[in-house]
Amino acid sequence: MKRFAVVVLASLPAFFAAPAFSAETINGAGATFPNPIYQKWFGEFKQAHPDVEINYQSLGSGAGIRQLTEGTVDFGASDAPMTDEQIKGLKAPALHFPTVMGAVVITYNVPGVTGSLKLTPDAVAGIFLGEIKKWDDPKIASANPGVKLPSSSVEVVHRSDGSGTSFIFTDYLSKVSGEWKSKVGANTSVSWPVGLGGKGNEGVAGIIKQTPGSIGYVELIYAVQQKLPFADVKNGAGKFVTPSFASVTAAASGMKEMPDDFRVSITNGPGAGAYPISSFTWLLIPTQISDPAKKKALVDFLGWMLTTGQKDCEGLSYAQLPKAVIAKEQKQIAKIK
Repeated sequence: MKRFAVVVLASLPAFFAAPAFSAETINGAGATFPNPIYQKWFGEFKQAHPDVEINYQSLGSGAGIRQLTEGTVDFGASDAPMTDEQIKGLKAPALHFPTVMGAVVITYNVPGVTGSLKLTPDAVAGIFLGEIKKWDDPKIASANPGVKLPSSSVEVVHRSDGSGTSFIFTDYLSKVSGEWKSKVGANTSVSWPVGLGGKGNEGVAGIIKQTPGSIGYVELIYAVQQKLPFADVKNGAGKFVTPSFASVTAAASGMKEMPDDFRVSITNGPGAGAYPISSFTWLLIPTQISDPAKKKALVDFLGWMLTTGQKDCEGLSYAQLPKAVIAKEQKQIAKIK
């Protein structure tokens, strides 16, 4: 009997050790703007850390903030920094961690026009206010000499869901158009004066691709993936600038100083090379994480994202974070308890 008992006890440590190899699952939700790079990052991070599984739902910034507030996810993601009121609604304060910078582009499907149109702030505001109704309107034609624009109707497409991409775009419009600021304003959800709604960047890009005469706004990578043209936009320095990681980086360089809470807008920034509809996007991480394993996994991911992960940016049409911002974020990681 004693010999049998020894054999059984000897096998117990191996049996009970097995759960240590199961993956720690972390759930997040939010912005569609950075979804392509987030999916790449979470996959690469799992390869380096097989014991961590990060699931991310690309639902829109509004949904990410809502789920974080309700406590149904471990982290949120947003292209619009949380407001003071939203932060007060959280069970535990959340930290804003900028992850990448990107461009919201104005993309279109105009029969016979395949190259990059040039759009002024007046033209962009006029189109989305519903005041410019035809593609050959003088406010569009005057910036595009030599381009044969049709007299067909302009079909506006916008986001139907609460969207950080919409916040970036309406924040830009509120800075360049007094009429837009007074009539519509800047928010993740607004009362659009005109147009069709699509869910997510994917939905907007899909509608534009299928609708002749349409125009809308999406994150750069979605236009690239759908092979849709996108406009050069006239910036505050009077230059027409093509959206790219270089022109987004130029927009960030005009920022005087990153605030301590990382909540900042860089739309319509100064500088001849700055693309005017540029923005940071943020992960929203609770300051208090009760599960030690989840806390370690998120802390490890943030450290990896700010170093190794940044190398993936340009391949997916995002811009890397400035080094000064990375250094400041690395110090903020210590605030997660």
